[in-house]
Amino acid sequence: MVIRVLGQGCANCHALTQRVMEVLGELKLAADVEHITDIKEIASYGAALSPALVVNGKIVAMGRMPSKDQLIEWFKKAEG
Repeated sequence: MVIRVLGQGCANCHALTQRVMEVLGELKLAADVEHITDIKEIASYGAALSPALVVNGKIVAMGRMPSKDQLIEWFKKAEG
């Protein structure tokens, strides 16, 4: 699974990265996680608001902090 947190370093962006890591740890899932702060790279994903969360190339959240339950659902679905 490939996960990208998109945001230029706001508090919510860092909090989302931390929440993603916590959920992955709880589920014992491995993922390639990266927090992307470069504005050009963020724009290449089509993200207009931050933080944005990309799972396996698809934006699943933008401009909000997803709940742990929502992250669990997305990650389990992405794992198949």
